[in-house]
Amino acid sequence: MSKTRFTKPFTQQESIPQTGIDAAVKLMQTGRLHRYNSIADETAAAAQLEREYAAYMGQRYCLACTSGGYAMHVALKAAGLRAGEVVLTNAFTLAPVPGAIDNAGGKPLLVEIDDNYCVDLTHLQTCMRHSKARFLMLSHMRGHIADMDAVVELCERYQVILIEDCAHTMGATWNGKRSGSFGQVACFSTQTYKHMNSGEGGLLTTDDGDIMARAILYSGSYMLYERHGTLPDLERFADIRLDTPNYSGRMDNLRAAILLAQMPELEGNCSRWNDRYQALQSRLAQCAQLQLPERPESEYFVGSSLQFRVKDLDKDQAAEFIAGCAARGVELKWFGGAEPQGFTSRYDSWRYIEGQQHLPYTLAILANTFDLRIPLTFSIEDMDIIGGIIIDEATAIIA
Repeated sequence: MSKTRFTKPFTQQESIPQTGIDAAVKLMQTGRLHRYNSIADETAAAAQLEREYAAYMGQRYCLACTSGGYAMHVALKAAGLRAGEVVLTNAFTLAPVPGAIDNAGGKPLLVEIDDNYCVDLTHLQTCMRHSKARFLMLSHMRGHIADMDAVVELCERYQVILIEDCAHTMGATWNGKRSGSFGQVACFSTQTYKHMNSGEGGLLTTDDGDIMARAILYSGSYMLYERHGTLPDLERFADIRLDTPNYSGRMDNLRAAILLAQMPELEGNCSRWNDRYQALQSRLAQCAQLQLPERPESEYFVGSSLQFRVKDLDKDQAAEFIAGCAARGVELKWFGGAEPQGFTSRYDSWRYIEGQQHLPYTLAILANTFDLRIPLTFSIEDMDIIGGIIIDEATAIIA
C-alpha cells in the first residue's frame, strides 16, 4: 500500500501584499532607494517604518537596519559592550547570535536550556554570579519565551543589561507584555522565514535615548541622523557623533516599503500561525512516543515552527526518521546532529568560541529534538497530513 506523501514546499512563503508590491514599484520608479535620499517634506519609507514599529511595540525608538544579526551587534555596542567582555546567551540558538556577540567584540558564555527549550534559570543565575557578566543576550529561540519576570529579576539583582533576540517572537507576549519590551534593547529579524518578510532586514527597539543615538550613528547615519523616524533629543548626538564608528548597516527604503505593507497584517498572521500550530500540536499529541514542549499560560507565542522530541531514539534511528519523513515530503531539522546542516547547527560546532563549554543537559535535550517550519502557505488540513506522516515514521522506527 502506498504511503501518503505531502507535496507542498516548506520554504514557500506567501506573496508580499499587493500594496507592498505597488509601493516598491513606485519607489523604484523614483530611484530614491537609499534611506536618506528624500525630497523636501517627504518621510522616507525607512523612517516611516521606524515610527510604525515603535508604536506597535509601545516603545520610544526604533532603528531599521540590514538584519537581525546586525541589530544584535549594534545593540551590544550601543549598550556599552567593551572588547573582550563576556556576554551570556542560551546555548540553544542559531549561529547569528554568538556571531553578533563576537562581531561586537564580546565573548559568548553559553547557558544551559530546560526541557521546554528556554534558558535554564538556575544555570543562568550561576553564570551571572560567577562570570560577573554585564550583558545577557537572551534568545527567544524558535519562539519559546522563558519566565520573563524571573529573568528580569535576575538581571536586576546582578546588574546585567538585558538584550532580547526576538527574531522568533515578533508579535508574542509574556503576561500581556510584548516580547522585546523587557530588556534595555530588543532585536527583530525580517528575514524571509520570520514574521514579516523583506528577504533580509532587522529592527532594533529601545526606550533609552542614549542607546538609540549611538545605534543610529553606528548604523551609518553620517550627519543625517535627524532624518530618522524616532529621534532622541539632538543634544544626545553632540558628544558622540564624531567618536562613533560608521558600520553601514542601514535598511533601504525598498525593504522598508515592503515591510510597511505587512504591518497591518501582522496580528492576523500571528493568529493564523497559531491556528496551524495548535492543529499540528493536537495531532502529534496523539502519539505517546512524541514529547511536546509545555507552553505556560503566561506565554502568547507565535507558532511559526514546532519542536518535538522522539523518546528513546538513538542517532542512527534519528537519521532514519528524518530520511523517512523526507521521503514522504516532510522536511525536519535535527538539532542533535554532530555536523551543521543548512541553517541548523549546535553550539559545539561554533569552534571560534573561546574555552569550549560542555553543556550536558542542552546536549541531552537537543539529541532527539526535531524542528518543523510552519509556513502560512500550509492549510489547517495540511497539519493533519504532516502530523500523520511524522507519527507513522516515528512509530515504525520505535516499534
